[in-house]
Amino acid sequence: MAAPLLEVRQLRAGYGPTEVLHGLDFAIPEGSITALLGANGAGKTTTLRALCGMVRTSGEVLFEGQRITGKSTEDIVRLGVAHVPDGRGTFTDLTTEENLRLGAYARRDRAGIAQDYERMYRLFPILAERRRQQAGTLSGGQQQMLAVARALMLRPRLLLLDEPSFGLAPLVVKEIFEVMREINRSQQVTILLVEQNAAMALRLADHAHLLETGTIVRSGASRELMDDDAVRRAYLGY
Repeated sequence: MAAPLLEVRQLRAGYGPTEVLHGLDFAIPEGSITALLGANGAGKTTTLRALCGMVRTSGEVLFEGQRITGKSTEDIVRLGVAHVPDGRGTFTDLTTEENLRLGAYARRDRAGIAQDYERMYRLFPILAERRRQQAGTLSGGQQQMLAVARALMLRPRLLLLDEPSFGLAPLVVKEIFEVMREINRSQQVTILLVEQNAAMALRLADHAHLLETGTIVRSGASRELMDDDAVRRAYLGY
């Protein structure tokens, strides 16, 4: 197995006096796709926010062996961690291209940024057609594609995706998941995916962790979990 890009040790997180995560331990191998699965309220979104320094946390998070616990969200982004939140977070008053430009705000390599605009338009051809269009007028699926493309403009080492399939038509979801597989294979972007569609997530991912009420109750290779009767009944519905 590849060396871990991200290591999480005894991660606790919460809001105000309420603790949501109760001491998570897991690692994400470099170059892998890892799925984080669980019911609503299990703590999946809070886990991603904790990794980005967006909520109160304790414990230890290491990125490439460097402790990032307590760093600002902006500093974590500059290290190469990109986050696509649930609800997409598109800047609706800006055009598609202006949204992409914001994704590259931490970069200084103008030639590389120009190349990456074209790379995003190859990955998501519909965004090329809509490059001058106000993002708020895009369909839900197009906004989700834009949110992923904007995150990729950072050239991240680690991409955190929160419910990318939520509310989208199956064909759009298929296209987004194919792009995730492509960027993982061709650009070695490591992905941590939070996803309600457990069957689709397990087909995409190499590894998975099952979260229940802020605790990891099961971890393993995706294929193992798909073949586990208890996991199938609880998460996959068959």
